[in-house]
Amino acid sequence: MECARLSRYGLLVVTGGDARDFLHAQLTNDIAQLPAERAALAGWCTAKGRLLASMLVIPSPDGFLLQLARDLAPAVAKRLSMFILRSKVKIADESEAWAQYGCWDAPPAGVTWQGSTVTVPVGNMRYLKIGKGLVQACSATEDAWTLEEIRAGRPLISAATQDKFVPQMVNLEKLGAVDFKKGCYPGQEIVARAQHLGEVKRRMTRLQLPPGTSVKPGEEFNGGVIVDSAAGEALAVMPPREGGD
Repeated sequence: MECARLSRYGLLVVTGGDARDFLHAQLTNDIAQLPAERAALAGWCTAKGRLLASMLVIPSPDGFLLQLARDLAPAVAKRLSMFILRSKVKIADESEAWAQYGCWDAPPAGVTWQGSTVTVPVGNMRYLKIGKGLVQACSATEDAWTLEEIRAGRPLISAATQDKFVPQMVNLEKLGAVDFKKGCYPGQEIVARAQHLGEVKRRMTRLQLPPGTSVKPGEEFNGGVIVDSAAGEALAVMPPREGGD
């Protein structure tokens, strides 16, 4: 088993009797029907349908864990808390308290908890191991994990790319992270209109970068915008090709 310590991810802990309903009303995916053994990708949007964060929603015995870009965690926790109102929900940024690892090995069949440590399969013989005070031997680099995420086409919205894309621009609907049959959430009308009217022209694609090229999220590259990069490969939201859609 190979593992890499993951430092680019933060973690929000959402608890309380209304946690499920609250997240269902805020995120692009169906959290109301999310079973305990499955994690789900989702986005959180502005009223204009632009992504404030992408996240992996992990059911826990007390509520949910939200894995997202670490540089967004404090601000997202604060802003998300503004919508709690009278709901029985607590949101805490516990990025420092939970260690996160990406592992290569046969994953469990579903989300599995052992004490305060959770194992979350993410496909392609990979899984996450997240726990309080968890210490895992590491033989791989975080760049290796990021490269796997890029090749799987899984975007990570960070501070550099926040508020730049509607979910379809980074293919969230193709990853099952947008449910078009669920109820309202911030930006829902715009996201639905973009889907049904085919208004999204710029799309995320995987790039093989020229040797020696270094790019960062948010940077412009060949007319597009970089979403993520590692080891000479990148995900970028690109304009339509000439002669294409």
